[in-house]
Amino acid sequence: MSNNTQKGAVAPVMQVRGLKVSFATEAGRVDAVRGVDLDIYRGRTLAIVGESGSGKSVCALSLIGLLDDNARVSGSVTLDGEELVGKSDEGLSAYRGKRIAMVFQDPLSALTPMLTIGDQVAEALLVHNPSMDAASVRARSVELLGMVGIPEPEKRLDSYPHEFSGGMRQRVVIAMAMANDPDIIIADEPTTALDVTIQAQILDVLAMAQEKTGAAVVLITHDLAVVAGTADDVCVMYAGRIVERTDVDTLFSHPVQPYTMGLLGAVPKPHEAANHRLVPIKGAPPSLAAIPSGCPFSPRCPMATERCHEVEPALEAVPDARPHLAACDELERVVSEGLTFEDVYPELDPLPAKWADMPRDERPVTLAVHDLVKTYQAQGKGLLRRGSDTVRAVDHVSFKIHEGETLALVGESGSGKSTTLMQIMDLVAPEHGSIEVLGHDISALKGRRERLAVRRDLQIIFQDPMSSLDPRMPIYSVLAEPLKAQGWSSHDINRRIGELMGLVGINPDYVDRFPTQFSGGQRQRIAIARALATSPKVLLLDEPIASLDVSIQAGIINLLEDLQAQLKLSYLFVAHDLAVIRHISDTVAVMHNGRIVEQGDTDEVFDHPKDPYTKALISAIPIPDPAVERTRERLVLVGNRLVPARRPGRGQDGGA
Repeated sequence: MSNNTQKGAVAPVMQVRGLKVSFATEAGRVDAVRGVDLDIYRGRTLAIVGESGSGKSVCALSLIGLLDDNARVSGSVTLDGEELVGKSDEGLSAYRGKRIAMVFQDPLSALTPMLTIGDQVAEALLVHNPSMDAASVRARSVELLGMVGIPEPEKRLDSYPHEFSGGMRQRVVIAMAMANDPDIIIADEPTTALDVTIQAQILDVLAMAQEKTGAAVVLITHDLAVVAGTADDVCVMYAGRIVERTDVDTLFSHPVQPYTMGLLGAVPKPHEAANHRLVPIKGAPPSLAAIPSGCPFSPRCPMATERCHEVEPALEAVPDARPHLAACDELERVVSEGLTFEDVYPELDPLPAKWADMPRDERPVTLAVHDLVKTYQAQGKGLLRRGSDTVRAVDHVSFKIHEGETLALVGESGSGKSTTLMQIMDLVAPEHGSIEVLGHDISALKGRRERLAVRRDLQIIFQDPMSSLDPRMPIYSVLAEPLKAQGWSSHDINRRIGELMGLVGINPDYVDRFPTQFSGGQRQRIAIARALATSPKVLLLDEPIASLDVSIQAGIINLLEDLQAQLKLSYLFVAHDLAVIRHISDTVAVMHNGRIVEQGDTDEVFDHPKDPYTKALISAIPIPDPAVERTRERLVLVGNRLVPARRPGRGQDGGA
């Protein structure tokens, strides 16, 4: 695609041609980026998307020279005609923060914990403006923090990063990126793991930064719903190459590359009731140290022909009304026959039938929480840190879950979701209220034997499987551990482990491997297998898919749905991804400041929210449809009042 044709006489601020990046590793040479061409324009947002390992972050970091020393970069990267490839680290430092700014995924790693916020913003200014006096630096720092929505900016200059929330820290990083009015802002997964409302605010702040500075934004993300609402142009990467490139409207309405179709088809849609299973892309991305011959996607592609396994297709123009490029040998057929996701991927399977044998309300209650309260002593400052104030983290919370159903607890960080989960899992008498598991009041449990019996029926799955899987233990030992605790024999353990591996879709021959030898999605399946080892009736799921790629996430969601239907499991599901909640849950409870403010059938709560907080929460969910995103109104809660959020514009052409 010639973006010069698209833009007429407007020249790109940065041109990338034939960019290649490789690394020398013990496994051999890794070709992370293989011949990428990009045109980046002022005032526009280019999103680069793809699964983990596709090369998108390496591509972005190479634009600013932030790769490891063992990286080998070739090709051309020009900034207003000036070549950057080949410049020394010292030479590139003149551009970093001045003309090309960076917003990283984790703001804590980008901020120094030993320095105040004011010192760090001042450093971003003074490194490129050494002649600025102290008063001017402070005034500009206050102005920048005010721009990104930090309250009382003059006072907060003296705060340290740990005194800010995750969303506020990301605002500080964006303020530092804006400091010198850069030409390009590169944002690498800037909203990963943030609550939906905080994510919406950060995206608005990023758009405001673009509006104020006129900068081009390069957005690296795997969240296609975020892309729909923020990007103008999109590049889809796979195995180090761009496989589709066009404007955001065309990509979502007429994708032609099977990989792109698969990514879009795996995304749950929060504005629609779930009526079929998600369709994950089977298999895993290839190792960049051993890319297969032919099209790298061919082993996973449902359209692959014999030629696809032999020849890697070039990026070529799609016969389309708009500039559109794609790499696929079956491109002519896709376009001429008008093939869509439904044509290319297998027939959409219906959701598993959960209530076939008995109506939901007639099934036994497996988990009941009544009037639960959990308080903490507030921590003060100074030598005597214990304060006199009491914080009520969980405030008279009540709900119940029937056999075979999913209740989702949703709300922002600090709302009390995870605290409620931990109170249930602790199996100790709560401060106030009651918790019943399969009819057993946990405050009445006596001795280790009774507690062990309830523990067998109540298990938990955490967000990060690596934190719950011992990297020094082979998978066999990981899965055997809970069974040994329950007194199982070696013979029964062997049989059960084989069942578990088959249940979660992992080859039983892999039981001698260690957790580090599996992908993220496979590790989460192993964590699920471990939780299922003792045949529990209730699973507590704490953000179990937050860090997974969209296609892997779809596979885990399908697995959880299948297991629930097959084993009649009950789920208490905590997640900040409300699109996933809409798809997987039967009922939902919305938590705010420790209290449940709204509770009911999932579709009813999503389609007809009553509480102002719920309305604000649902309005912040990104929709994977640019046309819908462009016209919907987002609401924010100010006190007890809902007001429309100010959303920086994306231009009159709607991102065309």
